Amino acid sequence: MYTRILRFAPSPNGYLHLGHAYSALLNHDMARELGGRLLLRIEDIDATRCHPEYEAAIYDDLSWLGISWQEPVRRQSEHFNDYERAISKLNALNLIYPSFESRSEINALVAERDRQGRWPRDPDGVPLYPGRARKLSPAERERRRRAGDPFALRLAMDAALARAGVLHWTESGAGPGGQTGLVTAAPQIWGDVVLARKEIPTSYHLAVAVDDALQGVTDVVRGQDLFWSSSLHRLLQALLGLPEPVYHHHKLILDADGRKLSKSTQATSLRELRAAGSSPADVRRMVGLGR
Repeated sequence: MYTRILRFAPSPNGYLHLGHAYSALLNHDMARELGGRLLLRIEDIDATRCHPEYEAAIYDDLSWLGISWQEPVRRQSEHFNDYERAISKLNALNLIYPSFESRSEINALVAERDRQGRWPRDPDGVPLYPGRARKLSPAERERRRRAGDPFALRLAMDAALARAGVLHWTESGAGPGGQTGLVTAAPQIWGDVVLARKEIPTSYHLAVAVDDALQGVTDVVRGQDLFWSSSLHRLLQALLGLPEPVYHHHKLILDADGRKLSKSTQATSLRELRAAGSSPADVRRMVGLGR
């Protein structure tokens, strides 16, 4: 019997706000309508920004909203071995390489390229990696590793694209430009993206692709701000031999100035709304899911 599995995957680096509530409620409602299951995943690979009190608040806020999930909760920080195995597989395919430049050195390289015409950026606005480390010899890479130099492991995008070929995903929601149905992936827009660092054996993109596969997620329901991340996730799935979920990208909840709600901009948290007397039904109405 085929069971649809959805997931809500917040990071414990702040309190949940209405944008999180909308995504969590939508995942909850869709899982129920599909006769499926809802999983909760805690994306806590960034130990410097993630804190136990925020994780505890996630459970509390979701329970208050009336959302239940299947146990156990997967915490990414407890599964680094899974990501290291994925990195090893990509390394065996000669699809990753270390880059040793610091962020300031990369910024200087980009500034130099910008003077010749604006250097391309990825969908998050981050400049694509200029690619100097591709020219390092294996011996030089090994020397710098042994010296203990910090490094990032990057996907060799050109080689990855040559191996994977043209990829698509099924979109049951809609992208920011109204894209729906069969969407052609464009992972090249991410350039030689970082998949891991010396101090952290994974990145958001790699961990998400691996976790969704290991958890049997069939339907990924998330905001339109992550629409183009699906291109990269489809590439990683193809390279690692992982199953392909159906994607559903939903609208974003915006503030009065038309900006996406964000922890970094101090968006009003669910805890603050609760303290002001709002009910779960009020929250549903605020995000357009009122009944």
